Amino acid sequence: MQRESMEFDVVIVGAGPAGLSAACRLMQQAADAGLTLSVCVVEKGAEVGAHILSGALLDTRALAELFPDWHARGAPIHTAVNDDRVYMLTSDTGGIELPSALVPAPMHNQGNYIISLGNLCRWLASQAEQLGVAVFPGFAAQSPLYDEQGAVCGILTGDMGLGADGHPKPNHVPGMELRARYTLFAEGSRGHIGKELIARFELDQGRDAQHYGLGIKELWQVAPERHRPGLVIHGSGWPLEDARGGFFMYHGDDGQVAVGLIVDLDYSNPWLSPYEEFQRLKHHPLLARHLYDGKRLAFGARAITKGGLNSLPSMTMPGALLLGCDAGTLDGARIKGIHTAMKSGILAADTLVQSLAGGDAGANILTDFEAAFKDSWLYRELSQSRNFAPALHKLGPWLGGAFNYLNHNWLGGKLPFTLHDKRPDHATLTPADRGRKISYPRPDGQLSFDRLSSVYLANTGHDEDQPCHLLLADPELPLRDNLPRFGEPAQRYCPAGVYEIIDNAGEPQFQINAANCVHCKACDIKDPAQNIRWTPPEGGSGPNYPNM
Repeated sequence: MQRESMEFDVVIVGAGPAGLSAACRLMQQAADAGLTLSVCVVEKGAEVGAHILSGALLDTRALAELFPDWHARGAPIHTAVNDDRVYMLTSDTGGIELPSALVPAPMHNQGNYIISLGNLCRWLASQAEQLGVAVFPGFAAQSPLYDEQGAVCGILTGDMGLGADGHPKPNHVPGMELRARYTLFAEGSRGHIGKELIARFELDQGRDAQHYGLGIKELWQVAPERHRPGLVIHGSGWPLEDARGGFFMYHGDDGQVAVGLIVDLDYSNPWLSPYEEFQRLKHHPLLARHLYDGKRLAFGARAITKGGLNSLPSMTMPGALLLGCDAGTLDGARIKGIHTAMKSGILAADTLVQSLAGGDAGANILTDFEAAFKDSWLYRELSQSRNFAPALHKLGPWLGGAFNYLNHNWLGGKLPFTLHDKRPDHATLTPADRGRKISYPRPDGQLSFDRLSSVYLANTGHDEDQPCHLLLADPELPLRDNLPRFGEPAQRYCPAGVYEIIDNAGEPQFQINAANCVHCKACDIKDPAQNIRWTPPEGGSGPNYPNM
């Protein structure tokens, strides 16, 4: 097929904090060096921010490097943390507040801000465009392009207007080749191209298995008397009896409260449903007293790359770099990844401009980036937190918490050894007949809700007449293997009701409701046989998150 082609100096995949920071920094540094660069950012969401989901608490360190005058420029950052609390829940009504002095130092949030990451990305995109970056929302990067030497040389965007049978419809527009001297991949957690590149270039060789959490979030409008701007609540314990993870509640701008639960995807009980765990969490008095009489405004879910430095793949390959959560730069000890993703983009831009200013297509970019990364505060921060998650995995919340308190509050994260967790998340499920069946309460429509009403609030949309973007390597495996062995866990770990076992004339049928998909990537991560492969649907499809 003949495709149109466009040439750029740099193509960036993903308009999240890493990709947009790289774009802005490229243009800033190029101007200082007297270079003229052509830079484009492609974003699969219908608009910038549509697919962005995060708690979110912001450490402004990287932002201040990028735009020291961010406040004067009107960045949507208004609510500083002024009350920071950590709880351990012991039951559906009980729990204890941890004294601030006993909370591991990285979990303290004074000086941070409660924000909407989607709105911050919209602002960053406007800054990038003012600097001369071309931002293309609604275009999904389908696959990387490789040159004759096997180096990455750009991307192919997905076709528009294909029918469910894969044949072109009357409105069909073939995807375009966007060719570049360098390509930066900043797709977010479990990026489908990042996954391909890690395997192709063996970027994870010698690293621990990558680990993920599933973050589920709701945005509420609460009564004025219940709203406390600047209040931050974190906690763990109940209801997660069969999984590790933790919850958050942030009182932000305009009477709005973000509440959410992160469930580590290394859980073993196949009967567990992260979505249902979150729904019952909200009934705990600690959270319920803030939400009563409130209105739920939005819902979303997204995977979180949380393996940290031990699981971080090499971020360099011929012709390209892997940035932010696409690689896994989140600081698990601080439960923060925005500032680290932004810093990875800044480091990438600085390296590329040096290479381009030298007139090369850059033989030294790989070693230059690695050197800059290891000399940065980003590397030092990730190094100090490298034992945080493995300690919790190996020792549990109480002993692991004590370990992390001593490590960070007394030793500054400088223990002379490293804990490891090498087992991938998809390999942890036990057979269904050995798991504890969990009876979840019915939603009450006030604090807890069913999946379909939640998907509605994610504003997710997919043209029904397009190829299914959730691919099965073996279509028979869900019923042949997963159902008898694990009770087909996809119908529980998916927070959007995409996967169902239905009755078809007395026989079970595995059904994929692809139109429900909120692009969380849990299926791509947790399927025990790694049989499900998430691919991008037509550009502009998926959720459209407001203020998330």
